[in-house]
Amino acid sequence: MIQVGIHTDNWRPHSIGFEEACRRIAATGLKHVEFCVIHGQNFIAALGYDPGVSLQSNPRAIRKFLDSLGLVTSQIDGSYPMMGPNGSAFGVQYVQQSIRFAAELGCPMVDTVDGAFETPGMNRKEVFRVTCDNYAQVLPWAEDYKVIVNVEPHGPYTNDIDFMQRLFKHLDSPWLRCNFDTGNTFIAGHNPLDYCKALRPYIVHCHIKDVSPALAAAVRGEETGIGSSEVPVGGGVNADNIRACLEYLQSTGWDGVVSLECSGSEENTRKSVEWITGVVKELGKGKKRGKR
Repeated sequence: MIQVGIHTDNWRPHSIGFEEACRRIAATGLKHVEFCVIHGQNFIAALGYDPGVSLQSNPRAIRKFLDSLGLVTSQIDGSYPMMGPNGSAFGVQYVQQSIRFAAELGCPMVDTVDGAFETPGMNRKEVFRVTCDNYAQVLPWAEDYKVIVNVEPHGPYTNDIDFMQRLFKHLDSPWLRCNFDTGNTFIAGHNPLDYCKALRPYIVHCHIKDVSPALAAAVRGEETGIGSSEVPVGGGVNADNIRACLEYLQSTGWDGVVSLECSGSEENTRKSVEWITGVVKELGKGKKRGKR
């Protein structure tokens, strides 16, 4: 069953804090929320102008706040880049503490990524070895806390299908899975459906982003990731690909949350929610008809 949620990071460009972002998500009628965690303190978030949450916060208090709004956390974003030496120095402990926080929160998974650029001075074989070592250090935490660690296509390594497949096969852990992203795979130059099919055995959560015609024309095939849709989901050049991915996931019996990542204006949020809930509803009707 496909369920729909929203990422609080949609409100970061609007200088809106975590609590207000959650209230706006609850007002849409959706029940699933995703948010970024910060390893330390960010004074912008402390002032109420960023929707990220410090890992030094009380996760049980956050859970009570979300409960009061009728929201459930589908995933937390602990996305310090995990590939290369900086991943060893900073990413490993970032993800380990994100896992601990998720467990206290009652959240089933943590998202991770690579950076926007390749690691200087290292070839892909060397980066792959370090990446495997980094994830090997967080997977015992994932198993002990029963929290899945996801890898999201967002940078030059994670948008390499062969790199991703080798990573999952090499570590061969049920606690290492994929957060598929429709916008990042598209902007990197892939057909999102092809990427979705290639990683289907590992996909347990999704980010849904559309792409404006202007952005696609300017950077597709040159960039590897975007923060969110500038246009409403369903209103850009990636809409047909999003629909195709959802149809494919539904047809293969996928069960999970797809999290909207779109700029958090009132109109953008409303149109995005209306479009994707409409698509999911139609897919559900088709599934029921197919059972008769």
